Amino acid sequence: MKAGQYAFDSRRTKKRINRGLWNININAAARELGISYSKLIGALKKHNIVINRKMLAELGTNHTAIFNKIVDKVK
Repeated sequence: MKAGQYAFDSRRTKKRINRGLWNININAAARELGISYSKLIGALKKHNIVINRKMLAELGTNHTAIFNKIVDKVK
């Protein structure tokens, strides 16, 4: 019974940790382009660009050209 409870808690914790790491990666990529994380996310919502943080982090680290185009679109 206790093992099941720990497994349940760990699945929730894993999601929390991953979201924090995505935020850090997005912020690092955005700062290189002269915009902060919070301003980037706010601008994305304002322009109705729906993209999740996992994909933004992936674009910011591995596909910088696409990430640059997204940031230029919202600036």
